[in-house]
Amino acid sequence: MLRLDDVHAGVGGRVIVSAISLEVHSGEIVGLLGPNGSGKSTLLRCVYRVLKPLRGTVRLDGTDVWSLSQRDAARRIAAVVQEPAGEFDLTVWDVVSMARSPHLGMLDWTTARDEALVAAALERVEATQLAGRRMQALSGGEKQRVLLARALAQEGRLLVLDEPTNHLDIRHQLDLLALLRTLELTTFTALHDLNLAATYCDRVYVMNAGRIVAGGAPDDVLTPALVAAVFGVGATLTRHPVTNRVALFFHAAPPEDATPR
Repeated sequence: MLRLDDVHAGVGGRVIVSAISLEVHSGEIVGLLGPNGSGKSTLLRCVYRVLKPLRGTVRLDGTDVWSLSQRDAARRIAAVVQEPAGEFDLTVWDVVSMARSPHLGMLDWTTARDEALVAAALERVEATQLAGRRMQALSGGEKQRVLLARALAQEGRLLVLDEPTNHLDIRHQLDLLALLRTLELTTFTALHDLNLAATYCDRVYVMNAGRIVAGGAPDDVLTPALVAAVFGVGATLTRHPVTNRVALFFHAAPPEDATPR
């Protein structure tokens, strides 16, 4: 289980997120929602150990993640971030194989099991055919699928995803989120698309101006009032005819002083 208690974080002396407390229970998919600049990526960086909180704790199964060694943390937490650095001149196979590093000693070579895990991860995201290609030659959507494969090959029990559907076409967005539901991993993911969150997340937290303003089941949280207050648009709620999950139709919000006719 992931638990954040009173987390404050920022950069350059500026506090970006404040007083964040939340939980992601074992096996859940929990979505982190909010407009651009609300602090979602900053908060996720505190979880996957890129940005140390100024105050508060991030605990995984009761252990402060910032007390772990880098290797131990990588064995427990796998992340797909928006702006990965450094590996794009490597082949897809090499990038995904890097996920096995936390499980190897300094002088160890990858084993047959490691290679099988890499191959299986690529197959799960439908990227087997990309294995020999170089990352810098891939489209944005192909890169995103490869980075998810790397996270799967890492075998962390907590999966942290920062806008994982970015650059993906509609089919691969749906495939990716449907795949997450089959993994039985504890998953904490930032999402822009409220309808995808409503369909695939067990619970959601909504951020605005660096704070959590709502949390709970999508049906309870994604109300027209909240969407108007946080995202500045009107919303009409209905039920999806296939999934029966809540679905939202958006429209421009009328001026506050508009008189209904």
